[in-house]
Amino acid sequence: MKAAVIHAPHDLRIEECDTPGLGARDVKLRIRNGGICGSDLHYFHDGGFGTVRIQEPMILGHEVAGEVVEIGSAVTRVRPGDTVAVNPSLPCNACRYCLEGQQQHCLDMRFYGSAMRMPHVQGGFREVLVCAESQAVPADMPLHRAAFAEPLSVCLHAARQAGPLMGRRVLVTGAGPIGALCAMVARHAGAREIVATDLMDEPLATVRRIGADRTINVATDAQALAAYGADKGYFDVVFEASGSGAALAGALQAARPRATIVQVGIGAAETPVPLNVVVAKEMTLRGTFRFHAEFELAVQMLASGALDVAPLLTEIVPLAEATRAFTLATDRKRAMKVQLAL
Repeated sequence: MKAAVIHAPHDLRIEECDTPGLGARDVKLRIRNGGICGSDLHYFHDGGFGTVRIQEPMILGHEVAGEVVEIGSAVTRVRPGDTVAVNPSLPCNACRYCLEGQQQHCLDMRFYGSAMRMPHVQGGFREVLVCAESQAVPADMPLHRAAFAEPLSVCLHAARQAGPLMGRRVLVTGAGPIGALCAMVARHAGAREIVATDLMDEPLATVRRIGADRTINVATDAQALAAYGADKGYFDVVFEASGSGAALAGALQAARPRATIVQVGIGAAETPVPLNVVVAKEMTLRGTFRFHAEFELAVQMLASGALDVAPLLTEIVPLAEATRAFTLATDRKRAMKVQLAL
Protein backbone atom coordinates (compact mmCIF):
# COMPACT_ATOMS: atom_id res chain seq x y z
CA MET A 1 0.00 0.00 0.00
CA LYS A 2 1.02 3.63 -0.47
CA ALA A 3 1.40 6.07 2.42
CA ALA A 4 2.49 9.68 3.06
CA VAL A 5 5.72 9.37 5.07
CA ILE A 6 7.59 12.29 6.63
CA HIS A 7 11.37 11.87 6.87
CA ALA A 8 12.46 15.40 7.79
CA PRO A 9 11.12 18.94 7.41
CA HIS A 10 9.72 19.33 3.87
CA ASP A 11 10.74 15.77 3.05
CA LEU A 12 7.37 14.13 2.54
CA ARG A 13 7.41 11.00 0.40
CA ILE A 14 4.76 8.71 -1.03
CA GLU A 15 6.13 5.26 -0.26
CA GLU A 16 5.10 1.63 -0.33
CA CYS A 17 4.52 0.31 3.20
CA ASP A 18 3.59 -3.03 4.66
CA THR A 19 0.08 -3.77 5.86
CA PRO A 20 -0.04 -5.06 9.48
CA GLY A 21 -1.60 -8.43 10.19
CA LEU A 22 -5.23 -8.73 11.24
CA GLY A 23 -5.90 -9.82 14.83
CA ALA A 24 -9.13 -11.32 16.15
CA ARG A 25 -10.44 -7.93 17.31
CA ASP A 26 -8.97 -5.87 14.49
CA VAL A 27 -10.57 -4.23 11.47
CA LYS A 28 -8.90 -3.68 8.10
CA LEU A 29 -9.94 -0.47 6.39
CA ARG A 30 -9.51 1.06 2.97
CA ILE A 31 -8.88 4.67 3.94
CA ARG A 32 -10.56 7.15 1.62
CA ASN A 33 -10.23 10.61 3.20
CA GLY A 34 -7.77 12.18 5.60
CA GLY A 35 -7.74 15.76 6.89
CA ILE A 36 -4.48 17.63 7.34
CA CYS A 37 -4.21 18.91 10.91
CA GLY A 38 -2.07 21.64 12.43
CA SER A 39 0.16 19.02 14.05
CA ASP A 40 0.73 17.42 10.63
CA LEU A 41 1.84 20.83 9.37
CA HIS A 42 4.27 21.17 12.29
CA TYR A 43 5.85 17.85 11.36
CA PHE A 44 5.97 18.88 7.69
CA HIS A 45 7.56 22.29 8.24
CA ASP A 46 9.53 21.90 11.47
CA GLY A 47 9.98 18.17 12.03
CA GLY A 48 7.85 18.36 15.16
CA PHE A 49 6.69 20.79 17.84
CA GLY A 50 8.09 21.69 21.24
CA THR A 51 10.27 18.81 22.39
CA VAL A 52 8.50 16.30 20.12
CA ARG A 53 10.70 15.56 17.09
CA ILE A 54 10.69 13.02 14.28
CA GLN A 55 13.39 10.44 15.00
CA GLU A 56 12.42 7.95 12.29
CA PRO A 57 10.24 7.99 9.15
CA MET A 58 6.59 8.30 10.16
CA ILE A 59 3.27 8.08 8.34
CA LEU A 60 1.36 11.27 9.05
CA GLY A 61 -2.35 11.77 9.65
CA HIS A 62 -5.01 11.12 12.26
CA GLU A 63 -8.24 12.63 10.81
CA VAL A 64 -9.23 9.68 8.64
CA ALA A 65 -12.27 7.74 7.47
CA GLY A 66 -12.72 4.73 5.22
CA GLU A 67 -14.47 1.49 4.33
CA VAL A 68 -14.25 -1.86 6.11
CA VAL A 69 -12.70 -4.52 3.87
CA GLU A 70 -12.02 -7.30 6.40
CA ILE A 71 -12.70 -8.03 10.06
CA GLY A 72 -11.13 -10.26 12.69
CA SER A 73 -12.90 -13.37 13.91
CA ALA A 74 -14.16 -11.73 17.13
CA VAL A 75 -15.34 -8.41 15.65
CA THR A 76 -19.08 -7.69 15.97
CA ARG A 77 -19.32 -3.90 15.69
CA VAL A 78 -18.79 -3.57 11.93
CA ARG A 79 -18.77 -5.75 8.86
CA PRO A 80 -17.18 -5.53 5.40
CA GLY A 81 -18.67 -2.71 3.36
CA ASP A 82 -19.43 -0.45 6.33
CA THR A 83 -18.12 3.11 6.30
CA VAL A 84 -16.38 4.27 9.46
CA ALA A 85 -14.68 7.25 11.05
CA VAL A 86 -11.44 6.23 12.72
CA ASN A 87 -10.80 7.29 16.32
CA PRO A 88 -7.02 7.88 16.33
CA SER A 89 -6.77 7.32 20.10
CA LEU A 90 -6.03 3.88 21.50
CA PRO A 91 -5.78 4.15 25.30
CA CYS A 92 -4.54 1.23 27.38
CA ASN A 93 -7.71 1.14 29.54
CA ALA A 94 -5.57 -0.16 32.41
CA CYS A 95 -3.63 2.81 33.82
CA ARG A 96 -4.89 4.98 36.69
CA TYR A 97 -6.32 7.65 34.38
CA CYS A 98 -8.11 5.22 32.11
CA LEU A 99 -9.66 3.55 35.13
CA GLU A 100 -10.87 6.98 36.29
CA GLY A 101 -12.58 7.55 32.93
CA GLN A 102 -9.96 10.03 31.73
CA GLN A 103 -8.65 8.05 28.79
CA GLN A 104 -7.38 11.19 27.06
CA HIS A 105 -4.68 11.26 29.77
CA CYS A 106 -3.71 7.59 29.33
CA LEU A 107 -0.14 6.86 30.42
CA ASP A 108 0.35 4.48 27.48
CA MET A 109 -1.68 6.20 24.76
CA ARG A 110 -1.12 5.23 21.15
CA PHE A 111 -2.29 8.09 18.92
CA TYR A 112 -1.97 7.87 15.15
CA GLY A 113 0.73 9.94 13.50
CA SER A 114 2.54 10.86 16.71
CA ALA A 115 6.27 11.10 17.41
CA MET A 116 5.68 11.46 21.15
CA ARG A 117 6.87 7.90 21.72
CA MET A 118 9.58 5.75 20.20
CA PRO A 119 9.03 3.82 18.00
CA HIS A 120 6.62 6.43 16.63
CA VAL A 121 2.95 5.58 16.19
CA GLN A 122 2.40 5.43 12.44
CA GLY A 123 -0.48 7.52 11.14
CA GLY A 124 -3.52 7.18 8.94
CA PHE A 125 -2.47 8.73 5.63
CA ARG A 126 -2.20 5.31 4.03
CA GLU A 127 -4.34 3.33 1.66
CA VAL A 128 -4.91 0.46 4.09
CA LEU A 129 -5.13 0.74 7.87
CA VAL A 130 -5.59 -2.03 10.46
CA CYS A 131 -7.09 -0.66 13.69
CA ALA A 132 -8.71 -2.01 16.83
CA GLU A 133 -12.44 -2.66 16.63
CA SER A 134 -13.04 0.08 19.21
CA GLN A 135 -11.47 2.67 16.90
CA ALA A 136 -13.75 1.95 13.91
CA VAL A 137 -16.91 3.97 14.55
CA PRO A 138 -19.78 3.32 12.09
CA ALA A 139 -20.39 6.47 10.08
CA ASP A 140 -23.33 6.51 7.68
CA MET A 141 -22.33 9.57 5.68
CA PRO A 142 -19.93 10.67 2.93
CA LEU A 143 -16.38 9.94 4.04
CA HIS A 144 -15.08 13.44 3.48
CA ARG A 145 -17.57 14.52 6.16
CA ALA A 146 -16.72 11.61 8.46
CA ALA A 147 -13.07 12.71 8.40
CA PHE A 148 -14.11 15.79 10.39
CA ALA A 149 -14.98 13.63 13.42
CA GLU A 150 -11.57 13.97 15.05
CA PRO A 151 -11.28 17.79 15.03
CA LEU A 152 -14.94 18.10 15.98
CA SER A 153 -14.27 15.79 18.95
CA VAL A 154 -11.53 18.16 20.11
CA CYS A 155 -14.02 21.03 20.08
CA LEU A 156 -16.77 19.07 21.80
CA HIS A 157 -14.33 18.23 24.59
CA ALA A 158 -13.36 21.91 24.80
CA ALA A 159 -17.03 22.84 25.08
CA ARG A 160 -17.41 20.36 27.92
CA GLN A 161 -14.56 22.15 29.70
CA ALA A 162 -16.37 25.46 29.21
CA GLY A 163 -19.56 24.31 30.92
CA PRO A 164 -23.08 25.34 29.85
CA LEU A 165 -23.08 27.60 26.78
CA MET A 166 -26.81 28.31 26.58
CA GLY A 167 -27.30 32.08 26.55
CA ARG A 168 -23.58 32.80 26.90
CA ARG A 169 -21.57 35.43 25.04
CA VAL A 170 -18.65 33.61 23.47
CA LEU A 171 -15.33 34.84 22.09
CA VAL A 172 -13.27 32.58 19.81
CA THR A 173 -9.68 33.71 19.22
CA GLY A 174 -8.09 32.05 16.19
CA ALA A 175 -10.33 31.29 13.20
CA GLY A 176 -8.63 28.20 11.85
CA PRO A 177 -10.43 24.84 11.61
CA ILE A 178 -10.50 24.32 15.38
CA GLY A 179 -11.67 27.85 16.10
CA ALA A 180 -14.35 27.55 13.42
CA LEU A 181 -15.57 24.25 14.84
CA CYS A 182 -15.59 25.71 18.37
CA ALA A 183 -17.84 28.49 17.06
CA MET A 184 -20.15 25.93 15.44
CA VAL A 185 -20.33 23.87 18.65
CA ALA A 186 -21.05 26.98 20.72
CA ARG A 187 -23.85 28.00 18.37
CA HIS A 188 -25.33 24.49 18.47
CA ALA A 189 -25.18 24.60 22.28
CA GLY A 190 -27.25 27.78 22.39
CA ALA A 191 -24.70 30.59 22.69
CA ARG A 192 -26.38 34.00 22.59
CA GLU A 193 -23.57 35.76 20.74
CA ILE A 194 -20.34 34.62 19.09
CA VAL A 195 -17.45 36.88 18.15
CA ALA A 196 -14.35 35.49 16.40
CA THR A 197 -10.93 37.08 15.96
CA ASP A 198 -7.96 36.35 13.75
CA LEU A 199 -5.07 38.07 12.00
CA MET A 200 -6.44 37.41 8.51
CA ASP A 201 -9.67 38.31 6.75
CA GLU A 202 -10.03 35.09 4.75
CA PRO A 203 -10.59 32.62 7.63
CA LEU A 204 -12.80 35.20 9.34
CA ALA A 205 -15.01 35.28 6.26
CA THR A 206 -15.50 31.53 6.57
CA VAL A 207 -16.40 31.81 10.25
CA ARG A 208 -18.99 34.47 9.39
CA ARG A 209 -20.53 32.07 6.88
CA ILE A 210 -20.91 29.37 9.52
CA GLY A 211 -22.71 31.67 11.95
CA ALA A 212 -20.43 34.00 13.94
CA ASP A 213 -22.28 37.21 14.81
CA ARG A 214 -19.17 39.35 14.38
CA THR A 215 -15.58 38.87 13.28
CA ILE A 216 -12.61 41.10 14.07
CA ASN A 217 -9.25 41.26 12.35
CA VAL A 218 -7.07 42.17 15.33
CA ALA A 219 -4.10 42.89 13.05
CA THR A 220 -5.92 45.80 11.42
CA ASP A 221 -8.53 46.74 14.03
CA ALA A 222 -7.26 45.80 17.48
CA GLN A 223 -9.39 48.50 19.11
CA ALA A 224 -12.55 46.67 18.06
CA LEU A 225 -11.69 43.87 20.47
CA ALA A 226 -10.30 46.23 23.11
CA ALA A 227 -13.69 47.97 23.26
CA TYR A 228 -15.15 44.82 24.80
CA GLY A 229 -12.93 45.42 27.84
CA ALA A 230 -15.10 48.30 29.05
CA ASP A 231 -16.68 47.83 32.49
CA LYS A 232 -14.36 44.90 33.25
CA GLY A 233 -15.27 42.90 30.15
CA TYR A 234 -18.08 41.37 28.16
CA PHE A 235 -17.65 37.69 27.26
CA ASP A 236 -18.75 34.82 29.50
CA VAL A 237 -16.67 32.16 27.72
CA VAL A 238 -13.51 32.31 25.61
CA PHE A 239 -12.16 29.56 23.38
CA GLU A 240 -8.53 30.52 22.75
CA ALA A 241 -7.68 28.52 19.64
CA SER A 242 -4.57 30.28 18.36
CA GLY A 243 -1.95 29.37 20.96
CA SER A 244 -0.82 33.01 20.93
CA GLY A 245 0.15 34.85 24.09
CA ALA A 246 -1.09 38.11 22.59
CA ALA A 247 -4.45 36.54 21.76
CA LEU A 248 -4.79 35.21 25.31
CA ALA A 249 -3.94 38.58 26.81
CA GLY A 250 -6.51 40.33 24.63
CA ALA A 251 -9.14 37.71 25.44
CA LEU A 252 -8.59 38.10 29.18
CA GLN A 253 -9.18 41.83 28.90
CA ALA A 254 -12.36 41.30 26.89
CA ALA A 255 -13.78 38.64 29.22
CA ARG A 256 -15.95 39.60 32.15
CA PRO A 257 -15.32 38.70 35.81
CA ARG A 258 -15.76 35.00 36.54
CA ALA A 259 -15.57 34.13 32.86
CA THR A 260 -14.25 30.76 31.77
CA ILE A 261 -11.25 30.75 29.45
CA VAL A 262 -10.66 27.46 27.63
CA GLN A 263 -7.16 27.20 26.18
CA VAL A 264 -7.51 25.05 23.08
CA GLY A 265 -4.53 26.14 20.98
CA ILE A 266 -0.93 25.19 21.71
CA GLY A 267 1.78 27.67 20.83
CA ALA A 268 5.24 26.96 19.51
CA ALA A 269 6.79 28.29 22.71
CA GLU A 270 5.79 28.82 26.32
CA THR A 271 2.97 31.38 26.54
CA PRO A 272 3.01 34.05 29.27
CA VAL A 273 -0.23 34.37 31.25
CA PRO A 274 -1.30 37.73 32.75
CA LEU A 275 -2.01 36.27 36.17
CA ASN A 276 -2.99 39.62 37.67
CA VAL A 277 -5.97 39.80 35.30
CA VAL A 278 -6.98 36.19 36.02
CA VAL A 279 -6.83 36.89 39.77
CA ALA A 280 -8.53 40.28 39.73
CA LYS A 281 -11.42 39.03 37.61
CA GLU A 282 -11.69 35.68 39.44
CA MET A 283 -11.51 33.86 36.13
CA THR A 284 -11.36 30.15 35.47
CA LEU A 285 -8.54 29.23 33.08
CA ARG A 286 -8.88 25.66 31.82
CA GLY A 287 -6.86 23.57 29.47
CA THR A 288 -8.43 21.01 27.15
CA PHE A 289 -6.62 18.00 25.72
CA ARG A 290 -7.84 15.69 22.97
CA PHE A 291 -11.11 13.84 23.70
CA HIS A 292 -12.52 10.40 24.48
CA ALA A 293 -16.28 9.90 24.77
CA GLU A 294 -16.84 12.86 22.45
CA PHE A 295 -15.68 10.98 19.34
CA GLU A 296 -18.84 8.93 18.92
CA LEU A 297 -20.94 12.01 19.62
CA ALA A 298 -19.03 13.86 16.89
CA VAL A 299 -19.77 11.07 14.41
CA GLN A 300 -23.46 11.14 15.33
CA MET A 301 -23.68 14.92 14.94
CA LEU A 302 -21.97 14.85 11.56
CA ALA A 303 -24.10 11.97 10.30
CA SER A 304 -27.34 13.65 11.38
CA GLY A 305 -26.43 16.97 9.82
CA ALA A 306 -26.62 18.76 13.16
CA LEU A 307 -23.46 20.58 12.11
CA ASP A 308 -22.72 21.43 8.48
CA VAL A 309 -18.95 21.32 8.01
CA ALA A 310 -19.08 21.65 4.22
CA PRO A 311 -18.04 25.35 4.28
CA LEU A 312 -14.80 24.35 6.02
CA LEU A 313 -13.59 21.91 3.35
CA THR A 314 -11.35 23.75 0.90
CA GLU A 315 -10.14 20.95 -1.36
CA ILE A 316 -9.65 17.19 -1.54
CA VAL A 317 -6.21 16.46 -3.03
CA PRO A 318 -4.99 13.09 -4.36
CA LEU A 319 -2.41 11.29 -2.22
CA ALA A 320 0.10 11.53 -5.08
CA GLU A 321 -0.01 15.33 -4.67
CA ALA A 322 0.48 15.29 -0.90
CA THR A 323 3.20 17.94 -0.93
CA ARG A 324 0.88 20.31 -2.79
CA ALA A 325 -1.86 19.52 -0.29
CA PHE A 326 0.39 20.40 2.64
CA THR A 327 1.52 23.60 0.94
CA LEU A 328 -2.10 24.58 0.33
CA ALA A 329 -3.10 23.73 3.91
CA THR A 330 -0.35 26.05 5.15
CA ASP A 331 -1.74 29.03 3.24
CA ARG A 332 -4.43 30.44 5.52
CA LYS A 333 -5.45 32.96 2.88
CA ARG A 334 -6.53 30.13 0.58
CA ALA A 335 -7.38 27.17 2.80
CA MET A 336 -9.36 26.19 5.87
CA LYS A 337 -9.32 22.38 5.81
CA VAL A 338 -7.54 20.35 3.16
CA GLN A 339 -8.05 16.59 2.86
CA LEU A 340 -6.11 13.88 1.08
CA ALA A 341 -7.97 11.40 -1.10
CA LEU A 342 -6.36 8.06 -0.42
